[in-house]
Amino acid sequence: MMMMMSYLLYKVGWFLILNLSALFAACPDQDPDLHLWNPGHNKEHQVNIGHNRKLLLSSSATVHSIRIFDGGKLVISNNNEETIVLRTRNILIEDGGELHIGSEDCPFQKDVTIILYGRSDEETEGLHSYFGLKYIGVSQGGTLELHGAHKLSWTFLNSTLHPGGMSEGGYYFERSWGHRGIIVHVINRIGEVIHSDRFDTYKSKDESKRLAEYLDRVKDGMIISVAVNDEGSANLDNFAKNALSKLGSKYFRHLGFRHPWSFITVKGSPESSSEDHVIYQGARGSAAAKVFKLFHSPHGNHFTVGSTSEWVQDVEWTKWFNRDDERGSGDWEKLSDLRVAFPGKICESPIDIQVVTVNGIPASRTGQVFHMHDQDYGFVCRNKDQANGTCQNYKVRFLCGKPVRPKVTVTIDTHVNSTILQLVDDARTWKPGDVIFVASTDYSMHQAEEFQLLHCPECKPNQVKIQGKAKYLHTGKEIDGVDMRAEVGLLSRNIVIMGEMEDHCYGDNACRFFEFDTVGGHIKMGVGFKAAHIAGVELKHMGQQSMGHYPIHFHMTGDLDEKGGYHPPTYVKGVSIHESFSRCVTIHGSNGLLVCDDTNNGDLVDSEEDYLRDVQGVDGRQSHSAGAYFFVMLQKHEKELEGLGKRIEEVEQRIMASETKLELDTFVHLQSKSLLFYYSAVSTFWIANPNNNLINCSAAGSEETGFWFIFHHVPTGPSEGMYSPGYSEHVPLGKFTNNRAHSNYRAGMMIDNGVKTTEANAKDKRPFLSLVGARYSPHKGADPHKPREPAIIKNYIAYKNQDHGAWLRGGDVWLENCQFADNGIGLTLASGGTFPDDDGAKQEVKNSLFVGESENRGTQMAENLVWGPSGLDHSGRVLPKGVTFPIRGMQIYDGPINVENCTFRKFAALDGRHTSAIGFRFNNSWQTCPNNNVTSITFQDVPITSRVFFGEPGPWFHHLDLDGDKTTILHDVDGSVSQFPGAYIVKHDNWLLRHSDCIDVPDWRSAICSGHYAQVYIQARRPANLKMKMIKDEYSNKPLYLKGALGKHSHYQQYQPVVMLQKGYTVHWDGPAPQEVTLWLINFNQNDWIRVGLCYPQGSTFNIISDIHNRLSKRTFKTGYFLRTQQMDNLDRGHPSRGYYFFDEDTGLLFLKVKAHKKREAFAFCSSAGCERIKIKASIPKTSRISDCAMKAYPKYSEMPTVDVPMPQRIPTEQLTTNDHFLEVKLESYQTRFFHIRQDLAYVDINGRKFYHADDGMQIVVIDGQSGKVVDNRSFRNAILRGIPVHVENYVASMKNNSITLITSKGQIISERPWNRVLTQLGATNVKLKDKLAFVGFKGNFQPEWVKLVVGEEVAKLHEVLPIPVVNKLKL
Repeated sequence: MMMMMSYLLYKVGWFLILNLSALFAACPDQDPDLHLWNPGHNKEHQVNIGHNRKLLLSSSATVHSIRIFDGGKLVISNNNEETIVLRTRNILIEDGGELHIGSEDCPFQKDVTIILYGRSDEETEGLHSYFGLKYIGVSQGGTLELHGAHKLSWTFLNSTLHPGGMSEGGYYFERSWGHRGIIVHVINRIGEVIHSDRFDTYKSKDESKRLAEYLDRVKDGMIISVAVNDEGSANLDNFAKNALSKLGSKYFRHLGFRHPWSFITVKGSPESSSEDHVIYQGARGSAAAKVFKLFHSPHGNHFTVGSTSEWVQDVEWTKWFNRDDERGSGDWEKLSDLRVAFPGKICESPIDIQVVTVNGIPASRTGQVFHMHDQDYGFVCRNKDQANGTCQNYKVRFLCGKPVRPKVTVTIDTHVNSTILQLVDDARTWKPGDVIFVASTDYSMHQAEEFQLLHCPECKPNQVKIQGKAKYLHTGKEIDGVDMRAEVGLLSRNIVIMGEMEDHCYGDNACRFFEFDTVGGHIKMGVGFKAAHIAGVELKHMGQQSMGHYPIHFHMTGDLDEKGGYHPPTYVKGVSIHESFSRCVTIHGSNGLLVCDDTNNGDLVDSEEDYLRDVQGVDGRQSHSAGAYFFVMLQKHEKELEGLGKRIEEVEQRIMASETKLELDTFVHLQSKSLLFYYSAVSTFWIANPNNNLINCSAAGSEETGFWFIFHHVPTGPSEGMYSPGYSEHVPLGKFTNNRAHSNYRAGMMIDNGVKTTEANAKDKRPFLSLVGARYSPHKGADPHKPREPAIIKNYIAYKNQDHGAWLRGGDVWLENCQFADNGIGLTLASGGTFPDDDGAKQEVKNSLFVGESENRGTQMAENLVWGPSGLDHSGRVLPKGVTFPIRGMQIYDGPINVENCTFRKFAALDGRHTSAIGFRFNNSWQTCPNNNVTSITFQDVPITSRVFFGEPGPWFHHLDLDGDKTTILHDVDGSVSQFPGAYIVKHDNWLLRHSDCIDVPDWRSAICSGHYAQVYIQARRPANLKMKMIKDEYSNKPLYLKGALGKHSHYQQYQPVVMLQKGYTVHWDGPAPQEVTLWLINFNQNDWIRVGLCYPQGSTFNIISDIHNRLSKRTFKTGYFLRTQQMDNLDRGHPSRGYYFFDEDTGLLFLKVKAHKKREAFAFCSSAGCERIKIKASIPKTSRISDCAMKAYPKYSEMPTVDVPMPQRIPTEQLTTNDHFLEVKLESYQTRFFHIRQDLAYVDINGRKFYHADDGMQIVVIDGQSGKVVDNRSFRNAILRGIPVHVENYVASMKNNSITLITSKGQIISERPWNRVLTQLGATNVKLKDKLAFVGFKGNFQPEWVKLVVGEEVAKLHEVLPIPVVNKLKL
């Protein structure tokens, strides 16, 4: 028995020893070798922990600094009930030193705060040469282990959070300038706004009458809120006054100029009215009329309706003034003297005065005595009053009131100051007192809101209760097929590291830009650190406005995973960073770092947030880093960060390119603004090396771009020489999957631009690191000589970005399964560069969804500056840009692009807003590729008139006279857009691309055509400032004018017309012909050709050769030469090594047959051997003038129009999947001649069904505008019309509204006057009849775009498609 007991004790002992050892290994504060350390509070105590000392801090402490080295270890106790607060200037960990707060297997559960204190102007001798001040620095051999409690970092709302806290709404409405008049809200008895309207009774008495009629239609029992904004009295009449008096108003009859007035009542119960009215106080005085009324809903809930009409006077500080200094009798900053020195800079009646020293120290802290310190007098410090006999040098500023502005506010509020949020994930790790924030789901990022969590015993695992109520709407569901759920992020952590801040800016800390202290703390890992793992930590007031000092910074640390000997690999997980002063996580020259589950919020950033830098990537290894929960909200301070660009050079002296991967659920929210020299460049994710993985990341608001890939031709600073020139432009894109961007000002995502990496010089005066052009062209191994490697973007969501959902420039950028909604422009795919810098590459978007105007209508309030009508139902909604801005889903720029199997939903134009599912980049001077293909396109809630729009002169489109505006073209591969499979859609007035069978699409400003198309790149030198005119021989009266794509001061000019192949053209100039012209063949397949005649003065001589230019090698090989021939026919007898040119001295035309001899790969601009060119050098007489030969060239070289490629057959209506469709109509009235015999003919063709004229006269075919069916066909013979012309007028009068009328004439038109009246009634303008007439008209109460009259002496022809059903566009 004793032996058994001994054996059991032995076993138990070993069991305890083993488990205690495991416990000590997992929980660092359980290590028995640790010694308690409680140093107390002594700001002079410089702590050194070395020589294998191991200390356990178990109470709060204040020390000067801590150095941990030579086997020393500092551990924070996990057993304290009270928060441990450690204040120190810095913590340096090096040479075997270690700092531990928890561990990966034993996370820290209590609360600890490390405060990094100090001022940059206190001690320069004590600054560390590498880490600086206020730091936790991990150097060679150092270990940093920070492991806070495991908490859910971020999730999504699973149910919409409404403003006001009500389950189905609540309401907040605010308006100021631009919304003048009487504003009415109608509210039902459960607190829902069912309608609202504005009546500009200042402008018009009609509005006063409309107000009375509106109020009369409101049902009894409804709550009505009425208020004045700005001015509403000037044109009030008795209709409105009586209506309001009937509702119970006592003051409305006596409303004066700009009087604030608010009124709430219940229709039918005038005794329930509440009203307030005050007198306008003028431009310098606030005045407010406020009414609040409590209501009880039938469900027993209470809610308050509030209405405020007011004039608000805001205040602002002047700039700082320093007129005098301490020399002489003292520092005299009298207000009267300052007004003289700075006229017009100080208001008449300052509200307050602020005085500080020139170093930023408040006057109250100097201990000096002041003779006068008053906003009405100013400030005076006399030397004789001071103990040392000298005042300091002070500066002053004054608080002034701004001119008043109008403001009206209507609210519906519940009386519960808490709200329960429904979340997607289990949030039980979030505790009462934690702070969360909910991202904006509207255009303005400033609609993100912070909340504190409350105790909630009734909450389910995926619910939390917040204190207060939301001010804005936060979506918590999928809308119109797009996931628009708001991100919800946790800011609080139980390990807090923060900088201790002064209450104002001081010293030499960029105080001319910032009024607040920007010298926060920072954590920096240097080369050779032993281990660093940061998890579950909250960082606040971190980062500094100086190079290399960021909240978390890995600086030139190389490989941080197993390859670099780190086990486990280095990571930053579950970190919350908020109110920082310079970025969040900066990864510089460091590979393999894992960054995940992080939230960043409320930060001040001088140029970008998550900053990925310096990657060699020579082994092609896929490093790992995840940015999950980068909740980056940059708090925008009252003072605009003006002039920040002037100091970017000192902040931006490095190039980013980390081969570090941001993966796993990263959420970033930015709120600030900065300048990259003359360019606003704040972005949520700023990525200089594309070889980074971004997976499940959210960029939920910035004043620039969500994800910006920007390229640096070479690295600079510490990274200089890390990779070869051009590496970042050619390195393949890492994984970009399941990312989302919303509420960004410029774009959700951008791939474009570069950074200048050379200093300014005489040739290029742009400053170092200014924004420049760059083109992304990914190739295997980042080698442009190796095959292309597509950049794949999958499952990207972009919504509510004001400018673009995505702007992607580069070769082979492919998108799949993406969603775009409510962006100004959903997606623009821009080519990798303008020819000849780019060799051509396909960009494509497949299986994606584009939504123009979703049901996420936004909230009408001051933050949403653009509120206007929806195109679908005219209901109000927040708009991305101006009210007239032409919203587009897919914007075609240059190409080639492929849009395949995509759905476009809810794009609808208004009369005054040219919304379209597919559009073209306006104000475009660059090329347009004929290989822009669309196929398998689906339209839902998109009127056929809004599918495509080519633009027209006017707002946003300007003059539409740049080269790219004129050469737009689109290939409808399967007819899913136009109903004509294989057709090309071209600009309606570009006759280089049209032929006689093309069909006009007036609503699109385009034509549907067929043909083979390519481009000619015409390069002109000496001179290089000419406008070019190009004419197709078949349509000599319809030239195309091109300005050229380059500026007037360029040494050459380039023109890039799209042409129909196998045709003849002539080229003319508005000045002396250029002495050097190079013709490049773009998108020409082997044996494709055109004939070109270039205009030159008589007496010109030519030297013409052909060559091939290889873009990559930049080498050119001569392939042949051209000889002069005296016969045009010899142009066809040339071969690759020898061609012929024909110079017609009489007309001045130099003719060449331009032909491609090499094979071209798909989507390449040129052949694999290079670009085939013809170079013309001309010796031109010096007396030459304008080289425009058109008058002499035609009709000599005119050609009979032919259709080489027959028009495709229209898809039958019954095979279409949409209700609306095109109706093809062709009308022709013409005369044929056979010797001396003339015959008049006329017909109308409707979808292939012909209606011929039998007799001379007029024929009218009537079509029902709703169904597209022919309802009547009536002929009016000339013999009858001579006697009874009224028959025609009676017939038209009897037509039903919404009728399409097709009218043709046969023979000579008689009884012209009644026909003029009839045609005018059906929409014709400026009617001047001739013998032949073709007219498409409409009887109804509006005039469609397609109404058109054509007349001629011998022929009149119309061929166009009409939208069915015919629907009137709503007016803007």
